[in-house]
Amino acid sequence: MTGRRALGRQFGWLWAAFVVSSYGTGLRFGAFPMIAVLVLHSGPTQVAALAAAGRAVGALVAVPLGPWVEFRRKRPVMVAMDLIRCAALLSVPAAFALGRLSFAQLLVVSVAVATADIAFRAASGAYLKGLVPPEDLLVANGRFESTTWTATVVGPPLGGAAMGMFGPMTTVVADAVSYLLSALGLRAIGGTEPRPARAGAARLRAGELLEGWRYVLAHATMRPLLFNAIVVNGLIMATEPLLAVLLLGPLGFAPWQYGLAFAAPCVGGLIGSRLAPRLVTRFGQHKVMFSAGVLRACWPVGLAFVRPGVPGLVLIMVVQFGLVTCCGLFNPVLATYRLDHTPSDRVVRTLTAWSVSSSAAIATMTAVWGLLAALTGPRTAIAVAGVLLLATPLLLPRREHAPLDTREQAASVT
Repeated sequence: MTGRRALGRQFGWLWAAFVVSSYGTGLRFGAFPMIAVLVLHSGPTQVAALAAAGRAVGALVAVPLGPWVEFRRKRPVMVAMDLIRCAALLSVPAAFALGRLSFAQLLVVSVAVATADIAFRAASGAYLKGLVPPEDLLVANGRFESTTWTATVVGPPLGGAAMGMFGPMTTVVADAVSYLLSALGLRAIGGTEPRPARAGAARLRAGELLEGWRYVLAHATMRPLLFNAIVVNGLIMATEPLLAVLLLGPLGFAPWQYGLAFAAPCVGGLIGSRLAPRLVTRFGQHKVMFSAGVLRACWPVGLAFVRPGVPGLVLIMVVQFGLVTCCGLFNPVLATYRLDHTPSDRVVRTLTAWSVSSSAAIATMTAVWGLLAALTGPRTAIAVAGVLLLATPLLLPRREHAPLDTREQAASVT
């Protein structure tokens, strides 16, 4: 199990589609808040609402999509989600050119993109499980993870330069084009994908909306992993806007220093994702996942002690490098575990439930920590989040409780 293993032409096209859309998203980073402030002259409350609405409302809208996608061919769904995201994003520069752009439209586009993101990730996870042999899933997920972090290193600085020279609409168009190219890459995969068989009633039942949550909550290992993931992701993401306020305000960091402090450490994500297959081969999946989950909780509390100047910049980069490296190791192992331990006829609903829970938690915690920062100051709110993160390893499963699903084992034998 090594990062150099060839996974075939079809996976190559799937990965290429992911690469181009990831870099497009990296380029667009921060474009919507900038448009809201510079073009629509929105205030802090509206900008915060824009950040939270996409995740919260998108998560709610995505709930019925899980059962709908589960029993359809996944590649056409992925292509459709790419085209929806492309069309939604292109509507923004089109409305701007016509002088009709409004804050309401930005909200609608944010919701549409967030909803399509959740549906795409769920469908792609199920598609990957059928495309790649079980023993290669970690290598495949590691490549996706390394791409995410590489795009995070390269995309925002380039996007920031492009927005500075040509305006924020440029990066919105670039991201829209990246989704179009991703759809073309998915079409190029070729081959035939069997239509999933549906057991029981032909129509969607209301109970199926909760099937993903029922499966996760009944699973002795995935249940604590879900709780750990939503709390950790929520606390980390909730402190991001507070760090921006603290660093760019009272501490006097220049925008380029702020960008450097968070872009450069993303190299750690590339390192962690590359190490994941080797470490799992040597120490086992559960031990690596548990250790990385513990270590990633130890870093963020250090951000509460940041000071002005070079020492503060160095502290942020060290803390972020440690955090991102652990996340880059933890994430592909977790993604592989979910696919390994979820029956093929529940993958989409399970991944949708996971994404919806995470998005809702991030939106809620971002709002709560914004209120906490207003009452106590951003540094105190960041410190509280860091201390709470130190307790999150208690949510991790201490041992592996459940074997691979028996149906999946039987399928792999036959």
